[in-house]
Formats: sequence, structure tokens, C-alpha cells
Amino acid sequence: MFCVAPPESEAKMNITKGGLVLFSANSNSSCMELSKKIAEDVNTTIMELLIMVYACKTSCAKSIIGVVPYFPYSKQCKMRKRGSIVSKLLASMMCKAGLTHLITMDLHQKEIQGFFNIPVDNLRASPFLLQYIQEEIPDYRNAVIVAKSASAKRAQSFAERLRLGIAVIHGEAQDAESDLVDGRHSPPMVRSAAAIHPSLEIPMLIPKEKPPITVVGDVGGRIAIIVDDIIDDVDSFLAAAETLKERGAYKIFVMATHGLLSSDAPLLIEESAIDEVVVTNTIPHEIQKLQCPKIKTVDISMTLSEAIRRIHNGESMSYLFRNIGLDD
Repeated sequence: MFCVAPPESEAKMNITKGGLVLFSANSNSSCMELSKKIAEDVNTTIMELLIMVYACKTSCAKSIIGVVPYFPYSKQCKMRKRGSIVSKLLASMMCKAGLTHLITMDLHQKEIQGFFNIPVDNLRASPFLLQYIQEEIPDYRNAVIVAKSASAKRAQSFAERLRLGIAVIHGEAQDAESDLVDGRHSPPMVRSAAAIHPSLEIPMLIPKEKPPITVVGDVGGRIAIIVDDIIDDVDSFLAAAETLKERGAYKIFVMATHGLLSSDAPLLIEESAIDEVVVTNTIPHEIQKLQCPKIKTVDISMTLSEAIRRIHNGESMSYLFRNIGLDD
């Protein structure tokens, strides 16, 4: 984050328990940079961020720019049944605390930017992942980009830029979107006569029934590259990899921007048919890499540092968004 500090102040660096780093630099337009990495205790780190933002605001900072590579709770950006939109709450808290600008990367849904009443720069990690495919996968011309049903646009973008074919996995379980595991059936839904007026007959929706996992497209004898924005619970990725193996894919890669890899995900990946999981360093995952050598990291700090430099110097940010379409 950037905020104007008195010119006579000395350069400082303060590191908090949650991993928040506060820099104060002397220059003609001296500023403070608040660089943020989401640590294991997300809620503690969020609270520290809000407190430090508010401290900068009450110290009469001219501008406060937050750098949050992975925006937490970004999957909870839609209201399902009577649930809450947590990402909207977090955005409101950040704005209320005093944030004047946000730099983040690959939001789960681009519409999250509308939750803020401040400028939001949603940077992209796809150039680094595309470069990794071209440089680290020798026979990538024989690959096919595989989309899970929720990430079809992202997969299409990868396929068009690499001039590759695309396949779609249909029928996989939606781990984050499932109504059966999100606790919203409490108390249980009971249709009793006393619940509605006797003269009313309200039609009930027929529950969805997901078909068995199928692959639309040819993956036989080819390298399968599954792309998504977040990899956390890996069950759906493992099921997709098994199906792709059965269909004849001889190598399977998983590409994602944010590698949460929570719980026993590294051990499950190590024992699975997946050959490699490639994620960026928006979230620290050194421990997971020790548990599973299949996990590889792509460094995206260059994009963040360039965004910080441009904002600090008052330069245009459009260079970082070149060749990015509406569907990217």
C-alpha cells in the first residue's frame, strides 16, 4: 500500500506477526507500501491489514494502496439460498478502513471489482503460466487444454493463445458450489401443511442430478492441461485426472493461479495420476512442496512490482492489461 509520509521521516520496515510488511521510503513523493501475503491464519492477517490501513488513514496518508495477490473469500461472491456474500463484506471493510486503491490478481469472478467503491487493478497470471507451458512442456504442441465446467472461458483463452484444441469435463462435482456440503440445509427443509397457507400450492424445484463424469473432446494420446484459477480441495481434479487417463491422455498437468492446497491435498496429488501441478506464488506453499515434489511454482512478483512502480510514479497501468479481452 502507498501513503504519503513526512519527508523528514527515516526509512523504516516493520513486520507484523501475520506477515504484513510496512515500508516507509524517503523520496520526493515519499510513500509507504503495505505488501500483503495471505498466511495460514487468514482472519488474523485480514484484521492486521485493516488495522494498519486505518492507522495510515488516521495519520493523514494521502493514498493507501493495498497489494493483495490472493483476495480471500473470493469464492463466496454469490448469494446461494439465504447465505451471505462474504467477499462483498470484506470489500466494504477495506474501503471503510481507508483503502484508496487495490492491486490483486485473478479474482475468482471479475464482478468482485464492483463490490469496491475504489479503483481495483485485477492483474493476470496467465502470461507466466503460458510461458511455463511453452518452455517447460517439451511436446506442448501435442497438448489439449481441458476445462472444468466452471472454468470454460479461462481454458478457451489458454487454447486460443497457444493455438491448441480444447476439451471439456462435464459432470464433475462442484466442490465449492455444492448445496450438500455448505451447511445451508440447517434446519432441515420439511414441507409440512402448517408451513404454508392451506389454499396455496407452491411448486418445488426438482433437485439437480449430476451425470457421471464425461469428457467432451479427444484427449487420446495427448497431453492434458487442466486450467483453473484456484486449486484448494483437489477431489474434483483427481476425478478429472482419472477420467482423462482412461480416455488415453498420457500426461496430465494442472495449472492454477492460486494454490491453496489445504488439508491433505499434497499427499493426494502425490498418489494421483496427475504428473505436475503448476501454481503461482500468490500464496506461500513451501510446506506443500516438501510434501509433494509434483507441485511447481511460477514467480509472478515481476507483475506486482511493475504495478507498484507505475502507481507510485503516476504512470499508466494500461501496459499491464494489453491483449486482455472481456472474457479473460
